[in-house]
Amino acid sequence: EIIMRVALFIARRYLFSLRSLGISTVVSLIAVLGVTVTTAALFCTLSVFNGFGDLVKSLYTAFDSEIKITPKSGKYVSAADPTLQKMKSAEGVAVASESIEDAALILFTGRPAVITLKGVDGNFDRCTGIRNILYGENGRYLLRAGNVDYGIPGIGLAGMMGTVDYGTLEICVPRRGEQVNLANPAESFNVGTLASPGVCFDVNQKKYDDSYLLTSLEFAQELLEQPGNITQLELKLADGADAAAVKRKLKEIGGDKFEVLDRLEQQGEMYRMMQIEKLMAYIFLSLILVIATFNVISTLSLLMVQKRDDLQTIACLGGDGKMLRGIFLSAGRMICLIGGLIGTGLGALLCYIQQEYGIIRLGQSSGTFIIDYYPVSVHPTDVILVLLTVVGLGFLSVRIAVHRRFR
Repeated sequence: EIIMRVALFIARRYLFSLRSLGISTVVSLIAVLGVTVTTAALFCTLSVFNGFGDLVKSLYTAFDSEIKITPKSGKYVSAADPTLQKMKSAEGVAVASESIEDAALILFTGRPAVITLKGVDGNFDRCTGIRNILYGENGRYLLRAGNVDYGIPGIGLAGMMGTVDYGTLEICVPRRGEQVNLANPAESFNVGTLASPGVCFDVNQKKYDDSYLLTSLEFAQELLEQPGNITQLELKLADGADAAAVKRKLKEIGGDKFEVLDRLEQQGEMYRMMQIEKLMAYIFLSLILVIATFNVISTLSLLMVQKRDDLQTIACLGGDGKMLRGIFLSAGRMICLIGGLIGTGLGALLCYIQQEYGIIRLGQSSGTFIIDYYPVSVHPTDVILVLLTVVGLGFLSVRIAVHRRFR
């Protein structure tokens, strides 16, 4: 321990001597700067990916529920299934909404279009934020009133039809187990009529806005010939509930019969794509960090040459190979650690400035994208990841360089 303390003291004097600004001090500061800049770049890049991830999550919040439960085999499941009923009453679940969705054909002004028909029960607006993304001056959220069923289209679908207030709309789906009768195709389809409530929804996602049509659960079940069946159970969690714990509990209840998906998992393809992009960015910036550690190795090499006489003196005074290795190991580690800490702090400061003032824009003009500025979000796990990466790669490179010199 005493040897390591002495080695650390000597290393600190070699690197950052306040009395004399020698070449070793200047090179050490350059090495620290290289690690600092690379660390800040890695930190900011991961935070930008986090920001886009949080943005995507917020966009789907209004339409997707916090938890969605679907059957692992088959498409439909009975709404009265005992396992589903147990999931509804699980601790931490505040609201449950039954829904059914499938492909359908709409007919408007003689032009057919394939859509996704989604029938939902009366709890859907409590389970999601659908009411917050409705647009229409004289309309309102309405799916069924008496014997009349209503259909709320996505804003892209409404634009394709030419109006939000489309009057009435014919919905067609193929009858179960029947082949299309070419002589009279109309006989092979179930046909229903929906009225317009005068509103549409805007999720800001093409997947929903251009193809989804919301209606009542009863209408969709009758049209799809699936009485009493649903394709998914959507859940809203109670305030303060631990989402991860509730999800684990629901998975235990569902077993091998049901799939339990959170919001990100419901958008599996996009989520995986973003994770892959983030991973690739992390790998490339880590490679740049490896290059930055070459500066640290160069600094140590210069220091070894410059302090050769000092090392001989230390050896004559009884310093062994362990102490000599400890001096340069400590020097290299200090450079990596100081650069990593300053870089992390600088990255956090830059992210804060971007969050508060939006310095870097996404486009030249406002309204070109969903947001005007690059979103950033600092996650504690990424802070730890950045520090571990910098320290891990730095310490490894320093150890290899020093041990090759002092075998």
